Amino acid sequence: MAATESSIASQNPFDNRGSFVLSLYMTLVGYSVLVALPAINSAWVDQLGFSDVEVNRVASSDLLGLFLGSVAVSFLIRFVNRQHLIYAGIAIAIAANWLCIYFTDYSAMLVLRALAGFGAGLYTAVAVAGMGARSKPREAFNWMLLAFAFSQFIELQLIPHLSMTGIYGFFIATYVVTLPFVSLMPSQKPAKPEVTLTSAGQRPGALAWVGIFAIVVAYINIGAYWSNIELAAEAGGLDGDWAAQVISWSVLLSFMGCFGAMYVLRHFDHDRPVLVTFVLMVIAVGLLAVDISAGFFIFSVAMFNFLWIFIDVYQMGGVSAADRTGSAAAFIPGAQGLGQMLGPLAASFLLEQGIGFDGIFVLCAGASATALLIYTLSYLSTRTHAAESTQ
Repeated sequence: MAATESSIASQNPFDNRGSFVLSLYMTLVGYSVLVALPAINSAWVDQLGFSDVEVNRVASSDLLGLFLGSVAVSFLIRFVNRQHLIYAGIAIAIAANWLCIYFTDYSAMLVLRALAGFGAGLYTAVAVAGMGARSKPREAFNWMLLAFAFSQFIELQLIPHLSMTGIYGFFIATYVVTLPFVSLMPSQKPAKPEVTLTSAGQRPGALAWVGIFAIVVAYINIGAYWSNIELAAEAGGLDGDWAAQVISWSVLLSFMGCFGAMYVLRHFDHDRPVLVTFVLMVIAVGLLAVDISAGFFIFSVAMFNFLWIFIDVYQMGGVSAADRTGSAAAFIPGAQGLGQMLGPLAASFLLEQGIGFDGIFVLCAGASATALLIYTLSYLSTRTHAAESTQ
């Protein structure tokens, strides 16, 4: 049996190094707006004069596009050449970002950022599906998130020094770099193996879609928190430049989150550690609803970055392991984009109603608590099912 599994793995075109490196790079490019939202939101406020409410809605528009593009790929990926989907995503993203340089009013930006997000969604979903199609998806996503932490740090250092034209030009350049290497992506999914692999720890396929729903809920917290953390610090009386540096350097803790997840996944089960992690996330984001002092701010941002990556390793790897067709994995960026869109959108309504940033952090804690409940129920259900199977 081991020899058969090894043979199947060796026939998997997504295990090719070129395909892996391309997918890795594409995920970093596709998520570039998402990871740099604190800096981009500040640029929209400082350089374009958008209000806090408008910034949250423009960010939501971008992430709505990411969601819609990923949904499209989730349906098309079984029938359409993956390379064609990449080219379409690149063309749309480049065109939309280029137009953003010339049309800077709020109404135009809502439309253009949605269009840019849609292109990014097509592009990113194919890359994430490629990562999920590898023989060891959890390992692939762990490496992806490790690179993600590094690119996030660089973006948060770079973007505050760029004009809006420079920011959009940076995004365009990252897509252009992909063009000579698109042929490295396998055009179709790998053939279904004739031998069905089974293991005691294999998850039911339905849990892949439970996992997708949990990602949406978890990313409501991430979207609301990440879009508003720098704005909330300034509103709370903290120095804006100091807060931006704390956010930027705290991103390095994401490396520890990756290595921590790698260790846990190799030595413990895949369920109980993530439950503990969500409990800590509720505490980390909820603290700022109590007080945005310098100490609480540093602790919250540091814990958020460590826990965000740790949770993502579990969620992305779990979905891919539960559904090997690639449809669920292709939906991961869409689930993240939907949650990231709903978070800032809800935050904008809270600010519009005068509830303030403390209400936003209550929202963040509530979303994390809901994700914790989903995974707790899933864990109890899986454990009960396993116990019944052994009887």
